[in-house]
Amino acid sequence: MENTLHSGDRIIVNRVPPSLAHLASKEYIPQRGQIIVFANGGNTTMTNCEAPSDTQEQYLVKRVIAFPGERVKVKDGKLTVYNTEHPEGFSPDDETRKSAQDGPKENVSGSINIVVPDGEIFVSGDNREGSHSYDSRNGLGTVPFCRIIGPAAVRIWPFSGIRIF
Repeated sequence: MENTLHSGDRIIVNRVPPSLAHLASKEYIPQRGQIIVFANGGNTTMTNCEAPSDTQEQYLVKRVIAFPGERVKVKDGKLTVYNTEHPEGFSPDDETRKSAQDGPKENVSGSINIVVPDGEIFVSGDNREGSHSYDSRNGLGTVPFCRIIGPAAVRIWPFSGIRIF
């Protein structure tokens, strides 16, 4: 998640929105551009929403890029999302990139053209150059709503980098 988060950073996750949604018998749907924490399901399709115990990392932190039915395309170093509101496509990072040192990096490696399945989201790390980020475009696949733990709320470590998301 570099530029936004770095190895060793500690964050507090807001588990309230997913809990309230589940109490109302609904899926929790995060906002586009939001940083979320979710259970790592590895790169396998699972029939339930429990993360397997043999994964390298139990939880992953990524940025929400696209929702069910939207098409995500990575071509010529650009990530573009297509939907009914934007049939010509748009960059989901335009509102989340605050500077070259804060938010998603501009260059995106790889090539992908995928429609996000029902009940899932497309996520990406902020360091999208090369194969630095294990995300929906680079081996992870899309993430079921039921695996979302919650949005990142606050970075509490390092103290010099305390930040509300």
